[in-house]
Amino acid sequence: MTAGDSSHLCARARRRVVLIWTALGLASCNLDWEKPDLATPPPEAFREAKAASTTPIPRGPGFATKFGSKELTALVELALGDNLDIAAAVARIQQADAQARVSSSALWPTIAMQDIVRTTRTPGTTTNVGGASGGFSPATTSSSSSSSSSSSSGFNARHFGFFQLGLTASYEIDFWGKNEDASYAARLLANASRFNRDTVEISTVASVINAYFQVLTAQDRLRIARENVAIADRVNRAIQARFQVGIASALDTAQQESVLAQARATIPPLEQTLGQTRNQLALLIGQPPESVDVKGGSLTRLSFPRITPGLPSEVLLRRPDVADAEAQLASQEFSVLQARAAFFPSIQLTGQYGLQSALLRNLGRPEAVAWQLAGTLTQPILDGYNLQGQYDLQKGRYAELAALYKKQILTALLDTENALIAVRETERALKLQIAAAAAAQRALTAAEMRLQEGTIDIVTLSTTQTTLFQAQDQVALARLSYFQAATSLYQALGGGWSPTTRDAEIAHANAAYEADKGLHP
Repeated sequence: MTAGDSSHLCARARRRVVLIWTALGLASCNLDWEKPDLATPPPEAFREAKAASTTPIPRGPGFATKFGSKELTALVELALGDNLDIAAAVARIQQADAQARVSSSALWPTIAMQDIVRTTRTPGTTTNVGGASGGFSPATTSSSSSSSSSSSSGFNARHFGFFQLGLTASYEIDFWGKNEDASYAARLLANASRFNRDTVEISTVASVINAYFQVLTAQDRLRIARENVAIADRVNRAIQARFQVGIASALDTAQQESVLAQARATIPPLEQTLGQTRNQLALLIGQPPESVDVKGGSLTRLSFPRITPGLPSEVLLRRPDVADAEAQLASQEFSVLQARAAFFPSIQLTGQYGLQSALLRNLGRPEAVAWQLAGTLTQPILDGYNLQGQYDLQKGRYAELAALYKKQILTALLDTENALIAVRETERALKLQIAAAAAAQRALTAAEMRLQEGTIDIVTLSTTQTTLFQAQDQVALARLSYFQAATSLYQALGGGWSPTTRDAEIAHANAAYEADKGLHP
């Protein structure tokens, strides 16, 4: 028989074995799997922007510099280095890398040292049935002289020694790819952990920027409140002077004192907001509040960055959360294949090699060599539908992740559209609010002139003051919403993430998997 004939017969025999075991294992199982439809084509352009390709926006500190504040840029850099949410995400990467190694360990044989030193004492009362009672025990008299534990009773204890120095090995032949599927699933989750860290980074940068805007807004509102207190106090002094000469009534003075008190009452909540927001910034940069001093300034001094969104297809490629959902879905597909492969036979090879002896001095003799090889084939036949349940569980999990993946795509498009709307509408609202505040300022100026002339009703004057105070405060809040819309757009566009970043993260994951960690294959 030629080598080709032998190879042909072996292949035919293997196919026959596969058919037999497949028939046995799948007789009562349903292994059909119809994957959910993942087709979600993105639109050609955003409704709120022109269809034009663009480069990714700058990441982190690069985006912060566009607002023109060195303090803000420094805070973002500190957060990227010391933020505890980012540190936790990095720790999850370490866990995912370790889990990838754990899940891939079955691809390699396991070798362990098995050394045994054992001594056993067998009581004479279990091997000699006669003894002092005079029962029949023909072995008692012949062996009693050689036993160190012999006694006049005739019961002789015996000692047995056993020494072994050797290795054991085992390996499962991954004929159906079950172990390889588990390895791929874990490695894809390691990729997903890196995409998650990038998502946390973008969220952290946005939180720092927004918190800084809130600090500036609180400072602006405090300045406005103090200016309004000064205005109300000036008007109050004028009314008090009129009251002294009998021109104004007690009702007039009480009405203005109420306006003044209300203006003063707005300051403590603003001081509270300012202090608590500064503390929140300290947490974001991973520092205790007592060690952080945020000077701030005014939101009116910052520049507003102009951001172009690009195409929807580009945005989807620049969102790490979409990449995270995609990696988790790809990982789950291998988990489904792993559960499917569990229906098929498992072939396990085990071996043992070493030295064995009842006496330690004989352990090095050639005759002490002992070895053993074994092959085990295991095929599930009846398991109470455990394997079928596991398979259905993994398929259900895949369907869930598929739905979440599609939702993440739609969420990315929704975030961008909403951010574009917010930028446009908050800009309009800010302009209108500035115009309203300017008109209220002109009205108060005219009211004060009429007060000096003595031709104005105090109720009208109080209303004019209150309108101005509220309008100026609304200007500060509208400006905050406008700048926060820019931050929302930064997040929606992926915070500077790109396919290049994705490839780099995957390369880092592969390098971590292949890195030399010590005694391993």
